[in-house]
Amino acid sequence: MSEKSRLVVLNDDQWAVLGPLIDECRPRGKTEPVALRETVEAIVWRHQNGAKWRSVPPDLVPWWRAAQTFIRWSHLGVWERLLERAQERGVDLGMAFLDGTSIRAHHKAAGAPKKGDLEHSAMCVKRLAALAAAMAPRRV
Repeated sequence: MSEKSRLVVLNDDQWAVLGPLIDECRPRGKTEPVALRETVEAIVWRHQNGAKWRSVPPDLVPWWRAAQTFIRWSHLGVWERLLERAQERGVDLGMAFLDGTSIRAHHKAAGAPKKGDLEHSAMCVKRLAALAAAMAPRRV
């Protein structure tokens, strides 16, 4: 039988550079991380493809493990320390480009009130107040 081939995101040369840096920066706990290389590869795969966490290929690690590791390390500042160490050592990190198609705005961003709309909204409030006063029950 041949060994099942798995998805490779980082080749051995890339991991040889990145692995020791991650080991310096990651938090120390009671237990060693399970499948650290595959977890980091899943995180890199997700960010390269812009996919959702649940879309991480199952032959790397379970999606929830990659998501938990990424979020936990974000809160602990591991990614910032890793970037600083990589830049200190002159590691070629490549480039990333963002355009408007990959950055979603908040749903209220399209309907934000403009400065000139204040008179209009004040008039609406006056009309609604008059309507409410007209509909109020009258005391006899």
